[in-house]
Amino acid sequence: MKKLTTTLLALSFIFSSASMSIASSAKCTVTEIKDNIVTMDCGDKAEKMHVGDNLKVKTVKKQAVEGC
Repeated sequence: MKKLTTTLLALSFIFSSASMSIASSAKCTVTEIKDNIVTMDCGDKAEKMHVGDNLKVKTVKKQAVEGC
């Protein structure tokens, strides 16, 4: 009985964590910045986004030029 309970708990944890980790990612290009509104072009990936969705945006880090 303990083995069955342990197996069921492990499977339920795996399935619940797998369904939560499914996320969409897209590479977008900033096309316009006006005051505090940013317009981005995401191409075909824009179909997966909806009004009101929270998005996490990463910026490209520019490396410093070092040397003499």
